[in-house]
Amino acid sequence: MPFLLRVELPDIPGSLGRVATAIGMAGGDIEAIEIVEKRDDGTALDDVLLETVEGTMPDSIVSACNALEGVQVVWISRYPAGGNLVLDLEAVEELTVDPDGALDRLVDLLPRTFRADWGARVHRAKGVVHGTSAAPDDLEFVDLEVASRLDPPTEDDVTLYAAARLDGNEIVVIGRRGGPEFVDSELARLGHLSALAVTIAAT
Repeated sequence: MPFLLRVELPDIPGSLGRVATAIGMAGGDIEAIEIVEKRDDGTALDDVLLETVEGTMPDSIVSACNALEGVQVVWISRYPAGGNLVLDLEAVEELTVDPDGALDRLVDLLPRTFRADWGARVHRAKGVVHGTSAAPDDLEFVDLEVASRLDPPTEDDVTLYAAARLDGNEIVVIGRRGGPEFVDSELARLGHLSALAVTIAAT
């Protein structure tokens, strides 16, 4: 069964190797690793996609990682996408295939690119004009200058929201149920990809 593990570790040579060894000894097989963020305090945040040996409990993998000096598991969850990681450059390549549909394609790609549950494009007056299958039907437009975390609606206390500006009348919103929280580097990527999609759509 695939799991996605977000782990904080020292940003020094050998740290990732120690984590990989601990995961392997606890019954996990690493499929992919992506650096989420490098921090000024000398730590890094990595996402690790892994498969577990039958009978392996995710708690044992978390414990094995947390036992390492300077290592802390931030979040772990099942990852139903089965290892289909889509990197930013691959997303941009897909956007360029059909410039006229780039903004809707961006929305379709965002959940996989950011390991979120849904994405939506929200118009100031029209509301949701395009969304993935799990996206809410009713999302409010928010004036934004830079990509930001959004406060969730009062009736939704399990989903984390982030959004980026497309233009003065549209934003894209993504939702991630249960975590992990959107970190600053993810917000920067979201803003960058959204700006690229706007540029591609205008060509």
